[in-house]
Amino acid sequence: MENYQLSPQEVLENLKSDSLNGLSKTEVQTRLSQYGPNELVEHGQKSPWKIFFSQFKEVMVIVLLIAALVSAFLGEFTEVIVILAIVALNAILGFTQEYRAEQAMEALKKMAVPFVRVRREGHVQEISSTELVPGDIVLLEAGNLIPADCRVLESASLKVQESALTGESEPVEKRVAAISGDHLPLGDRANLLYMGTTVTYGRGLGIVTATGMKTELGNIAGLLQNVEEDQTPLQRRLAKLGKTLAWVALGIVAIVVVTGFLRGDDLETIFLTGISLAVAVIPESLPAVVTITLALGSQRLLKRNALIRRLPAVETLGSVTVICSDKTGTLTENRMTVTILDVEGNSQDLSAIVERREYILRARLYGDSKPEHTALSILVRVGALCNDAVLETEEDGQLSAIGDPTEGALMLAANQLGFDLDQLQAEWPRVAEVPFTSERKLMTTVHKMSPEVQSYDVPWRGAPYVVMTKGAIDSLLDVTSQVLVKNDFVPLDAEMRARIEKSNADYAGQGQRVLGVAFRIWEAPDLPEDLSTLESDLIFVGLTAMMDPPRPEVKFAVLTAKTAGIHPKMITGDHPLTAVQIAKDLEIVEGDCDEDGICLTGQELAKMSTEQLKERVYDVSVFARVAPEHKLKIVNALQSEGEIVAMTGDGV
Repeated sequence: MENYQLSPQEVLENLKSDSLNGLSKTEVQTRLSQYGPNELVEHGQKSPWKIFFSQFKEVMVIVLLIAALVSAFLGEFTEVIVILAIVALNAILGFTQEYRAEQAMEALKKMAVPFVRVRREGHVQEISSTELVPGDIVLLEAGNLIPADCRVLESASLKVQESALTGESEPVEKRVAAISGDHLPLGDRANLLYMGTTVTYGRGLGIVTATGMKTELGNIAGLLQNVEEDQTPLQRRLAKLGKTLAWVALGIVAIVVVTGFLRGDDLETIFLTGISLAVAVIPESLPAVVTITLALGSQRLLKRNALIRRLPAVETLGSVTVICSDKTGTLTENRMTVTILDVEGNSQDLSAIVERREYILRARLYGDSKPEHTALSILVRVGALCNDAVLETEEDGQLSAIGDPTEGALMLAANQLGFDLDQLQAEWPRVAEVPFTSERKLMTTVHKMSPEVQSYDVPWRGAPYVVMTKGAIDSLLDVTSQVLVKNDFVPLDAEMRARIEKSNADYAGQGQRVLGVAFRIWEAPDLPEDLSTLESDLIFVGLTAMMDPPRPEVKFAVLTAKTAGIHPKMITGDHPLTAVQIAKDLEIVEGDCDEDGICLTGQELAKMSTEQLKERVYDVSVFARVAPEHKLKIVNALQSEGEIVAMTGDGV
């Protein structure tokens, strides 16, 4: 059985570890010798000498070297010098480009080795992540990089951003209990942690189950390193030309020899004439011209932030027929963004609300505002105050959210609408909270009314405290008794609940993440000892829908590719609904994800034979919920059908 199918205790027993004390020093050394350091090993790295000598493997270069030898034999030393100079120039240009690219790639890989907190011999220690071994007990908190593959032992609202590995747009809530089901996609194994992902919220305890090349990330690295290097279209054409010229040269020699014998010429004259004509057939400058042209192309691409490792790849880019793209962070911004605010049954795009934001802002100050504006103002304010994210200004002046991406989206939306977040927190300071848990799917904060805001036109005016809650719609409605409608509180009856649930289902069906917002007026001078009792009799305000939006420039890029005859495909680990919606927005597909074959999931791919995949791979535009190894399988299937495939993305 897989680790996600086992209970925490069974995993601890299998790895002979103890969650309270961890491993002993002796056991760590034994396992380090057995499993090796926790790092990815790169095979097949090219040394400078290997890069240099690889420049002489092309058929045309070999033909030129043979021509130089023959010219030397004939005493044509000027010809020899010219040919060798061309070959040397070709080798130097190719070597310089590839060596610089290799050095640049190495510089990109040299990142600081993270440290991790582990429990060993009953004590918490901070060690280098390379020293981890299977069975180590790892302590995790928000901001930590997951240092190895782990099984979750404890979770206190633990959320992990796995977009780089699985393509999941939003952080995944981690759980402790075993999960049933065979061959589940990585994104559905919610009790496992993967090397290279990041903790965005909460804290937890995990036991290391795999390190180094045995991790999911290591498995992907191994798959990529085992891919055989194929010739580019240009290399194949040049090789074919070289062979053709070699046969032509031999044919000329044969014709000259036969003709010479028939004419009665002496053997030396026949031989020298045949060889001279054969050498003359060889275009000595062709390899240098090709190399210089490709080098110039690579420099132009470099100016546009594209690093070319091998010169022939420049020409290959121009021959591409299919582009396979990751979704999260490549086609999309990899940043959750509020798109819709829904109050009193009215759904509005945030972009439209921003245009009249002054009405939303003044709604807190005056009692003559439209009820819709007041409700929107409360919705945005509660979303920003019941929130742990922080906004920071980047070097380019852009705001970015630090913390949970969903909470960051709410903060950015409030900022777009003109709310001063520091002022909000000063006017309604937080005095207590009930943190989010995956069981409740709710977060609640309690805010005190400052004297400056007693005159504001808000429903809780005059009360000492206001309770603010946000979370999943179903969970929120279970603790809600009323709804804010036209500045009044009306009972949450079956009809009203059905309307809210339908809106939630509609947004979710569009691949959006939906949160509900509610509040409660607390009239008593003191708060209860058990703060969880505050999550009852809430007043529902509205819904916020958010998603990871497409990059603005991508739609035009997709159209350009299609115009050039290139077929774009999306390959992602995200959910099919989300993937297809983004693909529709970008016009990668036109239609629905149904029997017509627009979308295939990772589980469907796993059941397909190679031949079945070859039959369908070209017609399918979206591959969703796929594992990283599936991406390699898809690309291989396309290449086997004669397609020239480019793969792009910031994930794996």
